[in-house]
Amino acid sequence: MRKFLYADKFFMNSATRGPGYLEIVEGKFGAYTKELPAGDHEVIDKSGSWIAPGLVDTHIHGYKNHDVMDNDAEGLKVMSDGLLECGVTSYLPTTLTSSKERLKDVAATIASVKDEVTGAKIQGIYFEGPFFTEEHKGAQNPIYFGDPDLDTFHEWQDAAQGLIKKIALAPERKGVKEFVSTVTKEGVVVSLGHSNATLEEAEEAVEAGASVFVHAYNGMRGLNHREPGMVGALLSLQHVFSELICDGHHVHPQAAEILMEKAGHDHVALITDCMMAGGMPDGDYILGEFPVVVKEGTARLESGNLAGSILKLKDAIKNVVDWGIATPEQAIMMATWVPAVSCHMDDACGLIKEGRDADFIVLNPDMTLQATYLDGAVRYEA
Repeated sequence: MRKFLYADKFFMNSATRGPGYLEIVEGKFGAYTKELPAGDHEVIDKSGSWIAPGLVDTHIHGYKNHDVMDNDAEGLKVMSDGLLECGVTSYLPTTLTSSKERLKDVAATIASVKDEVTGAKIQGIYFEGPFFTEEHKGAQNPIYFGDPDLDTFHEWQDAAQGLIKKIALAPERKGVKEFVSTVTKEGVVVSLGHSNATLEEAEEAVEAGASVFVHAYNGMRGLNHREPGMVGALLSLQHVFSELICDGHHVHPQAAEILMEKAGHDHVALITDCMMAGGMPDGDYILGEFPVVVKEGTARLESGNLAGSILKLKDAIKNVVDWGIATPEQAIMMATWVPAVSCHMDDACGLIKEGRDADFIVLNPDMTLQATYLDGAVRYEA
């Protein structure tokens, strides 16, 4: 018996469609049709609801009291399962600056567990650092900072079995151009952040192949009328993507709107930068090697600086619509297709397409999450 999904609206890559029917064939997306084909069918009736691709979080450190840097395979499984309640079906476990040896071990652990997780799918690894500079260190430990080193990176990539999809660095470090040029040719996305770089330094890194800016506005030199800096770079350079944390704490909604208007919604990737306190009650936690206090919707270091977030990606898409800075279609695009494209993962996730894994979410018209499906099977219901 053929199985079809009925809903009022489907967020396809080219446009929204519906009401209509989407076939699910052995855990994969089939064809979309306006009318139900003749014959005896099973219909999953989602009348009054919207169907979107599963959300893709390309910058996330932890969830449900587990952190990627714990180097714990079982913790990664818990994290993957927990992310389904956020509407996330694919993600990049994200490291923090640490010792060369620790990062190598963490990369190996993620690679070993990639095919064992039963929740949100691990599509690769994001190395956030350690080639940063101290002025905008955030919650990164500066004792491990250094200049980009290809031999070290290749050790990490070997340990990761080729899974490192993205690495972040500061453009003003020595040897950036050679490093960026080499790893981008190897298929690795280079992102720029935790940096005091000038516009010119950022431009040079982008010319060498860097294509993403880490959590726009945060952890970087701000916009000045005499030196546009990193923020000026992400607002003015062409063919680059910007990560954006839309929790209402990291970036003012109007600043988020300026970025979306200047860069285009199709060049902004909604991310969470979530740490282990995501999905947990307020209290004391650890991010990397630093104690963090979580209260009133924020995670902060003892200095008072923000330390990652406790944002759920399902809330980010609702926020940008509620703030009036994105349509539902743009919000979904920024949390699915854009992050997938920006990290060269759009062949595996980020859109509803015939033959792809049927990873999708069911939304209410107010952008709240109703359910998350993985391989055509419901795995979370609100």
